[in-house]
Amino acid sequence: MANIFGVTHRTLHFYEEKKLLQADRIGAMRIYGPHQIMVMALINLCRETGMAIVQIQELLSELAETTSQHEADKLFRDAMLAQRRELISSESLIRRQMQQISEILDHESPDSDDSSDNLAARTPFLTEFELHCLRLMSEGYTPLRISNATGRGIDDILTVENAIIRKFGSTNRFQAVAKAVLLGLIGD
Repeated sequence: MANIFGVTHRTLHFYEEKKLLQADRIGAMRIYGPHQIMVMALINLCRETGMAIVQIQELLSELAETTSQHEADKLFRDAMLAQRRELISSESLIRRQMQQISEILDHESPDSDDSSDNLAARTPFLTEFELHCLRLMSEGYTPLRISNATGRGIDDILTVENAIIRKFGSTNRFQAVAKAVLLGLIGD
């Protein structure tokens, strides 16, 4: 099984621990039947698409309850569509992060000879969306409320919030808001 799928024996043992695979045993030797080979093929495919173990566990559990091949195919297709949406969201987040890095680098002056103290005192560059989130943070919005108010996913909002905190050299959202108020970026 390990050779067929190009995985280690430890990986197979891990899948067994997670109740994804079940091997029969003859002494210390594990025996995988045709059904377990098909299950492993599905696990391998799901892992290659980046699906988390817990999602694979849920999918296998749901597939075990199906009563027809058509129902199983639909369930698998829905899982792949959900994974594609997840990957598109991740790609979008990475693109925004890359754009943010580019904007930061574009705003740096190459011949700047500011001291590190002066750099820390300078107002950080915030994107329009970061500034919007910062205002909502100052009004006491939680990340979930900001997510609902902006229509962006909670993971995106947490990433933006962490970027804001980092840009202000703060350790939490409250320090970032306080520094923004002191710098006059948002009202008090």
